[in-house]
Amino acid sequence: MTNTTGSRMKKISITFFNIVMASLVLGVASGSAVERKVPSSQAEVQLSYAPVVKRAAPAVVNIYTKRVVRSRNLSPFANDPFFQRFFGDSFTGAPRERVERSLGSGVIVGADGVVVTNHHVVNGADEITVALADKREFDAKVILLDERTDLAVLRIDTAGEPLPTLTFADSDQAEVGDLVLAIGNPFGVGQTVTSGIVSALARTQVSSNDYQFFIQTDAAVNPGNSGGALIGMDGELIGINTAIFSRSGGSNGIGFAIPANMVRYVVSSALSQGKVVRPWFGAGGQMVTADIADSLGFDRPGGVLVDDIYPEGPADKAGLEQGDVIVSIDGKDVSSPQALRYYIGLEPVGGRIPLAIVRGDNTKTLWVPLEAAPEDPPRNITTLKGKHLLSGTKLANLSPAYADEIGVNVYEKGVIVLEVSRSVMQRTSLRSGDIFKEVNGDKVTRVKQIKAALDDAPVNISFTVSRSGRLIECVIRARGNSYCR
Repeated sequence: MTNTTGSRMKKISITFFNIVMASLVLGVASGSAVERKVPSSQAEVQLSYAPVVKRAAPAVVNIYTKRVVRSRNLSPFANDPFFQRFFGDSFTGAPRERVERSLGSGVIVGADGVVVTNHHVVNGADEITVALADKREFDAKVILLDERTDLAVLRIDTAGEPLPTLTFADSDQAEVGDLVLAIGNPFGVGQTVTSGIVSALARTQVSSNDYQFFIQTDAAVNPGNSGGALIGMDGELIGINTAIFSRSGGSNGIGFAIPANMVRYVVSSALSQGKVVRPWFGAGGQMVTADIADSLGFDRPGGVLVDDIYPEGPADKAGLEQGDVIVSIDGKDVSSPQALRYYIGLEPVGGRIPLAIVRGDNTKTLWVPLEAAPEDPPRNITTLKGKHLLSGTKLANLSPAYADEIGVNVYEKGVIVLEVSRSVMQRTSLRSGDIFKEVNGDKVTRVKQIKAALDDAPVNISFTVSRSGRLIECVIRARGNSYCR
């Protein structure tokens, strides 16, 4: 009795899956919007994913990269403090070269040879080869690398022959439970199609990506799928596969894709300007949790509580105040600071955008100007030279624009350390990412101020830097006691 019941339930489950799948595939032939309905005939139940794959697969490519890595064979005494004292960083062996190869996937989004993939797939590559579904191979040139979204835009030359492309879907219309297909080149075995559903939307705690707002799917995504397509049942591009959650390196049914709306914006910017210029909001805040919602008298958590506003920034000009709660932007619900950043990042510079806020017991609509972040002061990237303790250190002035570009808090002011040699690090305890606040007792906001201080006192130096939000004071002497605290 139990076996019969189990068998019947299994058949019911399989039939239900086929019904749902088939009903979503129905819209492919007509090209109309997907209509979710129960199939009305046996023929509809027996439909497969094949029509969707035939439409989309030719526009998905394999990407092979090669780069030459130069390194040195370290002497066995290279890390010995005694030898380091006399020879410093130069105490290394003969240089050597090796070739690193990697693979990934990409999507053709322009019939004239425009291909989009992940930044991490092609970053640092000396050679990039794009292999089409029909086995033809082309050398690719980089149009744009955007580390902040983990996207790269490439171009291949097909001598005027148009290529198959994928159309961008409106990823904001994706719903949890929608059927999707992932197409890519996992493990280098060749083009592969896997199926699944949209498992979640607006995932934000996935990677170091500045614009974390991923679509999660249980379609199998493995190494090599990066840069490949996540498509819906209408054959349109919903997202670019970018990451997996895995402890073993293989698929655990949790993959993430960059939404098509962000991909479309980056590609459009690359083709029109050769770079991405995003609006700057000029305010920061925190997610309204259950505890914060209770303290504010809200009946549920949601929105972003504003706790910092940059003077004369766009949010300040719009009239935003500390303590305001942002609930939506341009009609889209805002549930976290990442969501706010994502939606602002999709807008072109120029014009205004409506922001719905709660202030006390009132709901207001503010109009925020879409402006590029100002670079004031200019970054002035400088490598210090001279006979002083910081010689060889690379510095730059911080501004809202440059801070936003390199992922530093836009409210930070000072001079940031971009590069520091091992010898300087050992002598002074400086680290890349440190932000100078004071040098020899004087506040500094410009590289030139640090240069002047070093010229006046090249042997000894005292300074205060901000490191990961903590202030560190150092006194460095060529002879005598040195300390940091």
